[in-house]
Amino acid sequence: MSTLNALNYIDGQWQGAAGGATGESRNPADGSVIGSHAASGTEDARQAIAAARRAFETSLWSHDARLRQMVLLAWADRLEKRQELAALLTQENGKVLAQSRGEMAAAISEIRYYAGLARHMPGHFMEVEPGAYSATLREAAGVAGLIIPWNAPVVLLIRSLAPALAAGCTTVIKPAHQTAQITAEVLRELAAIESLPRGVLNLVLERGSEVAQELVASTDVDVLSFTGSNQTGQRIMAAAAPTMKKLSLELGGKSSCLVFPDADIQNVAQRLATAATIISGQQCTAARRVLVHASRYEEMKRDLKAALAAIVVAPGDTPGAGMGPLIDGEALDRVASDVERALDMCDEVVLRGTRGGGKLAAGHFLSPTLVAHGDANAFFAQEEIFGPFLVLEKFEDEKEAVARANNTVFGLSASVWTADGDRGMRLARALRNGTVWINDHNRLFAEAETGGYRRSGIGRLHGYEGLADFLETKHIYRNAGLV
Repeated sequence: MSTLNALNYIDGQWQGAAGGATGESRNPADGSVIGSHAASGTEDARQAIAAARRAFETSLWSHDARLRQMVLLAWADRLEKRQELAALLTQENGKVLAQSRGEMAAAISEIRYYAGLARHMPGHFMEVEPGAYSATLREAAGVAGLIIPWNAPVVLLIRSLAPALAAGCTTVIKPAHQTAQITAEVLRELAAIESLPRGVLNLVLERGSEVAQELVASTDVDVLSFTGSNQTGQRIMAAAAPTMKKLSLELGGKSSCLVFPDADIQNVAQRLATAATIISGQQCTAARRVLVHASRYEEMKRDLKAALAAIVVAPGDTPGAGMGPLIDGEALDRVASDVERALDMCDEVVLRGTRGGGKLAAGHFLSPTLVAHGDANAFFAQEEIFGPFLVLEKFEDEKEAVARANNTVFGLSASVWTADGDRGMRLARALRNGTVWINDHNRLFAEAETGGYRRSGIGRLHGYEGLADFLETKHIYRNAGLV
């Protein structure tokens, strides 16, 4: 691909950062420079917020549901024609090409889902006293700031942006710098739609955090949607407190996978290996802990080790690749350090991951690690290690399995593997997680709400509830009297 140059999009114009600063975009598979991006600061953020505020207050965007629907549908159609975007996503993020294609398809589906909902946000009307009437309206919350991570940059952008636009909000988007190029290209197709009012869409790129901090602190930003780590989410909550803005936070996870004696261990091991290494383990819902009934523990240890060892670690565009690189050198060093600590402390090292050598040495590669451990309070069983790392544990009965799985500050997702349908439902109900899959893992849909319990977040994304964070409910009363 040719060298790329991702720019800000502010008030209907593509432009560089106010100070002219730029940053490099690199391919994590080999470290090569693939382009440059605007490296913005507070002034750029303020310009974008002001443009979004003007658009919200002066355009018909928040009032015209049919316009919003048609813009979203046109955007989905334009993206569907850009088949090469999956390759760009792999080049910039590192994930295997099949995952990139799946992400693009899921994102387009999500846009169309919210296009349908744009014209269905009903309130209600009732006579509360003789001759006195109350009506409730669902209306756009205002300016929405969206802070988007790099691990699934297209679908995680669209799962916030699509409902924000459908609701009638105007937007300012701050993506991760590691995936500035794919973000800009996806938004280029939206910006090109002539009927989109100026200022409804704004994109501000940066390498640091000045833009994000301005979005959090600004009194002109009414909603803040963030996906990322629990620690950053806590800082956002504290910084946003003075403005009392609406917050939607999807934070970390430590997904447990509960495997019962009646499960097909070899098949489950293969599927859990895939679930643990999706985006090189850099997904908040990735499989992290595998809890296995004691009667099948040794079998699972053997089969899961074999399944993880068989994954082909290579650049994402390599035929047959099962796992690509981590996003950058900083992430690789952090994950590798955590893994080394875990290897020193665990009961058993089942499979030792290693950094890429030879042809992979220039990239940020780390092969999967599997450890076995009895203490569910160990740091590596509790803390989110954002890479290809799995902990194997054993349990004796359902109660112990649930107690182990719920022994965490997180509550984003889990899975239950059993041939007993009643058991699956019992466990799904008992687990303190926003999503529980039965005999599957990492299955997410535009139609079905997802989000976390406890420190895994606030609010819900996807589904009809995904609109809620971008809407306000207004009560209108009038005493009209009686004839």
